[in-house]
Amino acid sequence: MPPFRGEYLLPLSGGSHIARDQRTNRRIRAREVRVVGPEGEQLGVLPIEAALERAQSAGMDLVEVNPMAKPPVCKIMDYGKFKYEEKKRASEAKKKQVVVHLKEIKLRPKTEEHDYEFKVRNVRRFLEEGNKAKVTIMFRGREITHKELGSAILDDVTKDLKDVAVVEQVPRMEGRQMFMIIAPNPKVAARAREMARQQAAAAEKSDKPEGGKKPEAAGSGKPEGQVAAQAPAPAPAAAALVQSEGAK
Repeated sequence: MPPFRGEYLLPLSGGSHIARDQRTNRRIRAREVRVVGPEGEQLGVLPIEAALERAQSAGMDLVEVNPMAKPPVCKIMDYGKFKYEEKKRASEAKKKQVVVHLKEIKLRPKTEEHDYEFKVRNVRRFLEEGNKAKVTIMFRGREITHKELGSAILDDVTKDLKDVAVVEQVPRMEGRQMFMIIAPNPKVAARAREMARQQAAAAEKSDKPEGGKKPEAAGSGKPEGQVAAQAPAPAPAAAALVQSEGAK
């Protein structure tokens, strides 16, 4: 069934769908609706007033989930809870997703060997983190007449990183620069995604207090924010007397 007025439909339990801005309760315009109960049970075709009464007696909302049907299909649900859980799921998915960055390194046709090796190691680290890399060869002056030198360097980069990278965009010229884009191969990308999921799970676990209780103030035995009563400190003279008695 196509979305209503271009709205995106979200799946619900029981195979039905729900749009982002669907009508609810008194905003539903149909005189009769086909009603689906809170547990997915079919309640048949009811007048809108009877359907609203059923939803109200259950302490829930009547939500139009398929306005294009004849008659429209409505579901009885806790709409506020549904929207909250939907937002929570989206937030959790965002935490676990891998954000891919495009990092650039620049080389010259006459780049020295140790500088080349240092930058290639950085590219390898970028790729293992799940990022992509743009390798750029910069030509200056008459170097532009020797484009084959730039192509040779890019070929060396591809060979040195063949165990972790694939060429996503082949070398091309743009002004006085030659560049290519490489990405982590499927195995490295999957490893980076798994590492990101583990880090997100560990961060989520560390954010939750152990046992679901608030931490207590150290040494007080009482929740944080409550200060235990303390005995008043002895006067200087009394303290000196105690110290002299202990020395005997």
